[in-house]
Amino acid sequence: MSQALVRIAAVWLLGLMLAVAGAVVAINLVNNSIASPQQPVREYLDALQKGEGEKALGLLKASVPQSNPAMLDGEALKTAAAGISDVKFGNAEDRGGNQVMVPIDYTLGGSRLHTEFLLQRSGTQWLFFHDWSFVPAALPVLDVTVVNSNQASLNGVPVNMPNGRNTFAVFYPGEYEASLNGKFFAAPATRATVSSRDMPSAPLNLLTQATEGLKDAVTAKVKEFLDTCAAQADKQQRLQPDCPFYHATNNRVVDGTIDWSIADYPAVSIEPFGGRWVVAPLDGKARIKARQVDLFTGAVTELNTVHDFSFTTRLDIAGDSVKLTPQLSN
Repeated sequence: MSQALVRIAAVWLLGLMLAVAGAVVAINLVNNSIASPQQPVREYLDALQKGEGEKALGLLKASVPQSNPAMLDGEALKTAAAGISDVKFGNAEDRGGNQVMVPIDYTLGGSRLHTEFLLQRSGTQWLFFHDWSFVPAALPVLDVTVVNSNQASLNGVPVNMPNGRNTFAVFYPGEYEASLNGKFFAAPATRATVSSRDMPSAPLNLLTQATEGLKDAVTAKVKEFLDTCAAQADKQQRLQPDCPFYHATNNRVVDGTIDWSIADYPAVSIEPFGGRWVVAPLDGKARIKARQVDLFTGAVTELNTVHDFSFTTRLDIAGDSVKLTPQLSN
């Protein structure tokens, strides 16, 4: 009887030891997986790629600095995180005071990058399972400037740019692209990758240029002005019309024979200057044809002369409207 009891007790003891060992293994497995410090980072990255800004901000426990929040949710956020791939989690490194650093390596924007997240133990569940949370910190910001525009696009989202500049709070890691694609003004896209909350990224500077559409519109108005001016000079039979061009002579020009035309139209160049868009001086050539009489000899000859001319103009743009005001010297 006693030997049978001993064997039963031994079996129970062995079972208990195996159960305890299994529990320890299970606890360690849980603490190294869903209860590991890497898990909040996984959830945070997942929220970024889904564009769930509110969830990402709650997980990160980050404060939002005074800035534009346009990049913190929806399509703008999804776009920022869409390129994050091939993520490798490193082992958590102890930082003292119940804090650990979780490193990740990943690919973004064609480069292999490294980001570190600081987490702290915030409690336990069911006595054994650790709770981890991010150490609170402020989100990084991204500065954007644009030449002579109050609008731009950041990650495909239209954003206001008061006085040509703005500051945007951003999540990390993320890739941000600024651009300007307007009817009359555009700027090549420029990109920045934000991989850390502590390392400031270079500002995105949009170098705005006049589009071919605006140049074509201004060229058409310049041509219209010069053609109208030449036609008016013909109608009035004037050698010195209210135009950028004129002809001076000591001969008498036969009335009714004056014929002005534009030999070379000016090439239009539009540049930013002093917060405005200005048209560079317009240089062209005008041809005058007429019959003239030499006052000394009475000889009649055909006049066919080309004159260089130059003038400036004021450019005003309101919405889709382009206004050109020639500035002619007296």
